[in-house]
Amino acid sequence: MSHQDASRWDARYLGEARFASYAEARSFLVENASLLPSSGLALDVAMGLGGNAAFLLERGLEVIGVDISWVALRQAKRRLPRLQAVLADLNHFHLPPGAFGLILNFYYLQRDLWPQFYRALRPGGLLVFETLTREMLAINPGIEPEYLLAPGELQRAFSSWDILVYREGWAKLNTEHPRAVASLIARRP
Repeated sequence: MSHQDASRWDARYLGEARFASYAEARSFLVENASLLPSSGLALDVAMGLGGNAAFLLERGLEVIGVDISWVALRQAKRRLPRLQAVLADLNHFHLPPGAFGLILNFYYLQRDLWPQFYRALRPGGLLVFETLTREMLAINPGIEPEYLLAPGELQRAFSSWDILVYREGWAKLNTEHPRAVASLIARRP
């Protein structure tokens, strides 16, 4: 596990009040709740404080939440006793084949996970994905470009899937300021 990444996220979750909004479900997930399964096993990648996991648990799903921050996992598990919380560095994490009916990936970009998502979802399973695009550099030039999607990249990456919802542009999220994002819900063929 990357000790540096884990320490950085632990410190953020302990000290920055702005991360409190991560304990709420993301608006893109809530807006598209009608597309989600009502039972089965879901994976919440880079779960943070578990806002999305809580939303899924309330809907009747079993949820495994993975994060590099023990602080985030501890806070999420305290609020969500049924959550299966896993402390892991996703750079060194293997997803079991065909295990999930739903995978969530919000605000975490690790492109080499994308083929694993395909293998880890059952046929017909859903991927719900939202993260920042390179347009963010206009307001925050300090972001590492490798952690930002190129225009149309997310849609192209999952073009062989059944794309149910796709949007790209500026959105007001669970934060004070708008963010440039790409959002996708796709069904594994």
